[in-house]
Amino acid sequence: MKTDLGGPATLEKEPVELHQPREQRPQRIEAKRHWWRWLVVLAMLGFGVYWLLGKSEQRQAPAAGLAEKSATLAVPVSVAAARQGDMPVYLTGLGSVTAFNTVTVKSRVEGQLIKVAFQEGQFVRQGDLLAEIDPRPFRVQLAQAEGQLARDAAQLKDAKANLARYQELLAKQFISKQQFSGQAAAVGQYEGAIKVDQALIDNAKLQLTYCRITAPISGRIGLRLVDVGNIVQANDQNGLAVITQVQPIAVLFTIPEDNLPPVLKKLKANERLPVEAYDRAGQTQIASGSLLTVDNQIDQSTGTLRLKAVFQNQDNVLFPNQFVNVRLLLDVKKEVVIVPMAAIQRGPQGTFVYVVKADQTAELRQVTVGPSEGNEALIDAGLSPGELLVVDGVDKLRAGSKVRMQGPDNADPSRRPSA
Repeated sequence: MKTDLGGPATLEKEPVELHQPREQRPQRIEAKRHWWRWLVVLAMLGFGVYWLLGKSEQRQAPAAGLAEKSATLAVPVSVAAARQGDMPVYLTGLGSVTAFNTVTVKSRVEGQLIKVAFQEGQFVRQGDLLAEIDPRPFRVQLAQAEGQLARDAAQLKDAKANLARYQELLAKQFISKQQFSGQAAAVGQYEGAIKVDQALIDNAKLQLTYCRITAPISGRIGLRLVDVGNIVQANDQNGLAVITQVQPIAVLFTIPEDNLPPVLKKLKANERLPVEAYDRAGQTQIASGSLLTVDNQIDQSTGTLRLKAVFQNQDNVLFPNQFVNVRLLLDVKKEVVIVPMAAIQRGPQGTFVYVVKADQTAELRQVTVGPSEGNEALIDAGLSPGELLVVDGVDKLRAGSKVRMQGPDNADPSRRPSA
């Protein structure tokens, strides 16, 4: 109760704490005073967590950047797998088509050309009539020879009759032996004259035969060199036409002298070596035939040897003097390792390839290269079938370089076939 001098006494309510124990009041007041400290501690804890998370992200960012950079530094390449198969071994050379036989048709008698029985460029058979020379002068010669033969035959008959009479007179010693011998000699002279006359007759008949000019071989005849009405000379250098035998036809080509021993070995064993003729570009096969023979000497100026192949040429695709690329099949290697030519590299240590391993790295591998055919080569040693080889992007590679394969042929090396 409180009493003021200037007014009535008033009654005030005491706080609730007056009813609590006095020893708990300082503790509660202290707790209310220090609540901001806990707020500062929580703020510091939050800041610490935020700082630690930021550091963790900073550490992870360089690692991700390195990984991305490593992926960017991988060399993009194209690869192809080494395969196992048969590899043909060819000898190649430049060749020219030549007629198996070539004949210049010439007249064997002199006279006027009265008939041409062929068309230019046609195929003729042996014995076909090609041209005809005026036969009348030779018929006259034949008649003269036959008349002379008849005269000499009559004289021989008379001489033989006289010889028979001389023989009877000699037996009776009415004539001398010298007369008998002279008559016997006359008989011999007439017999010789008859033989001469018969030879003249045969010669005249032969000249008549030569008036008909026939094809000596079968083949394609060329352009006519003499027209009807001209006087042709016996064995004129130009002739009437040229016949080339094109079925079969031959191809002459050359190979280096170092390749001669295996070819001769095959020929001695009577093996038929196939030969293929290709066009000037070497892309399209024209005809196929077989090796016939080899020349008997090597050209010292070029170090090559000439070979002759024969082609049946039933479709007449080969013409004399045509230029061709020739491939002679010497052998076939069975079950060998074959790789693209683009994969083979050459360096100071020899030939090598880059093999892509399972960990996507390139391994430099020394290899022994054998014969090649087209865009592929035979590997004698150093590779197994199924291994992946780099065929594009080799210029940027080193041993152990990381690679990134591109293209449809770039299979996963972990799934490549085993050797």
